[in-house]
Amino acid sequence: MKSLLFLVLISVCWAEPHPGNSSLEHERIVHIQENGPRLLVVAEQAKIFSHRGGNVTLPCKFYHEHTSTAGSGTHKIRVKWTKLTYDYLKEVDVFVAMGHHRKSYGSYQGRVSLRESSENDASLVITNIRLEDYGRYKCEVIEGLEDDTAVVTLNLEGVVFPYSPRLGRYNLNFHEAQRACTEQDSVMASFDQLYDAWRSGLDWCNAGWLSDGSVQYPITKPREPCGGRNTVPGVRNYGFWDKEKSRYDVFCFTSNFNGRFYYLIHPTKLTYEEAVQACLKDGSQIAKVGQIFAAWKLLGYDRCDAGWLADGSVRYPISRPRKRCSPSEAAVRFVGFPDKKHKLYGVYCFRAYN
Repeated sequence: MKSLLFLVLISVCWAEPHPGNSSLEHERIVHIQENGPRLLVVAEQAKIFSHRGGNVTLPCKFYHEHTSTAGSGTHKIRVKWTKLTYDYLKEVDVFVAMGHHRKSYGSYQGRVSLRESSENDASLVITNIRLEDYGRYKCEVIEGLEDDTAVVTLNLEGVVFPYSPRLGRYNLNFHEAQRACTEQDSVMASFDQLYDAWRSGLDWCNAGWLSDGSVQYPITKPREPCGGRNTVPGVRNYGFWDKEKSRYDVFCFTSNFNGRFYYLIHPTKLTYEEAVQACLKDGSQIAKVGQIFAAWKLLGYDRCDAGWLADGSVRYPISRPRKRCSPSEAAVRFVGFPDKKHKLYGVYCFRAYN
């Protein structure tokens, strides 16, 4: 019993050569140390909400169990922030700090720092938030042989929208879908973003790529062409498909913007090229699909005039349903991809603020 009690009390033991007899290669002095306070890392909030262009602090503090001290003083504290991916074996480096040394990585360079409001504060400050910053972040604190972690999710205010190109339905592989969203001032939506959009009423019968490589679609009103009339509402999952060969639509996500979205008042209707030039002449650019969705969802933009957008589509945003203007629901109405050279419409422009 005494031997068992002795083993339980041992926390750390290490060995070194005996200074008095270096010829005895296998002789060692064993050091015994009792259990000390365990390092704990805590995130005060599991989810943080922000928006594109904003600044945010991801909370993280560290303590020693049963004490109020931040560190033991024996070892330097190393703080490492990474972004978690859908592949749990991979993490994206964001920021590392140890003593006076600081290093940020990739797209985070120049935008991240530690708050350090106290000696145990490892909270990460991110400035000028981008759409791709959305996701789960891990705060890891290391002191000697001890380490602990906490995870914080950064959510962005925004809108999910389905997208298909001029070629029509189911024409994008995964990589083309990524580019399509980027070209329309957005990123591929995550499952969580699509799920939140479904809970808010998004109903779409075409399956689309998500950022984790899965193909899914949201149904709030079950019907025969969309999985069957007798099925329950939900986000339908096609599973994971070949990213090179499989072709579907895509769900994109965008957030608010730093600029002005507007319908250009012009004396005549315009072809596509005339629309592009009219926006340029007005000191703007022809608006993108992500911008019309953001203006509609986040700013309540409402206009019953169909207008050209950058991808060659014609759409109009309705926030207040009424006769002749989407009488049944608030939505960004899709007219189609008309002939660019001969069809005439208005145009939506976007002017970025510096």
